[in-house]
Amino acid sequence: MRFLVVEDEPKMAALLRRGLAEQGHAADVTAEGEEAVWLVEAHEYDAIVLDVMLPGMGGFETCRRFRTAGVWTPVLMLTARDGVEDRVAGLDAGADDYLTKPFSLAELLARLRALARRGGVERPTELVVGELRLDPASRRVWRGEDEVQLSPKEFALLETFMRRPGQVLSRVQLLEHAWDFAYENRSNVVDVYVRYLRQKLGADRFETVRGAGYRLAA
Repeated sequence: MRFLVVEDEPKMAALLRRGLAEQGHAADVTAEGEEAVWLVEAHEYDAIVLDVMLPGMGGFETCRRFRTAGVWTPVLMLTARDGVEDRVAGLDAGADDYLTKPFSLAELLARLRALARRGGVERPTELVVGELRLDPASRRVWRGEDEVQLSPKEFALLETFMRRPGQVLSRVQLLEHAWDFAYENRSNVVDVYVRYLRQKLGADRFETVRGAGYRLAA
């Protein structure tokens, strides 16, 4: 397999390259986020090892640039900081896994193998359907340039729709994704909240499919 290592510490970069080579893998190494963005657009990698603390453009922004460019290669982020906030920021930037320095090379290689098995499946950090945009991390929603305030249940229902645009979703499916077991399937709570979404986001977006459920127009 072929990996990209984005690490500005020469000793660490050399260790990673040697460890990958000993396992029979190829590894390209760069110390800069800007060059990493160019490399992932020009070459196909099985996974990326990305350090958080890079000179210039940091690891979080570099990962965001990957995803914005439509590059969905799995990313393993490395950091010397083990704070929860840093791990959350990395994952919300589009990373797939997180490893704190110092680490075992064997563990890093195992994590890379697991990531490579997943492949580059599209998994955007924001959901976009038409002019609707939803950010699961910040729990914010926009209609065009205007931010729309939603209640927690309205947000959960909209996220369910936006993860499956164009699909007909039954009331049972919507209940299972946006509510808990306390609600009975006979409840009309789905119809009530779809009406709320129509009022805030436009009635024509949420289509009623008679006898089947609802669909978010793609």
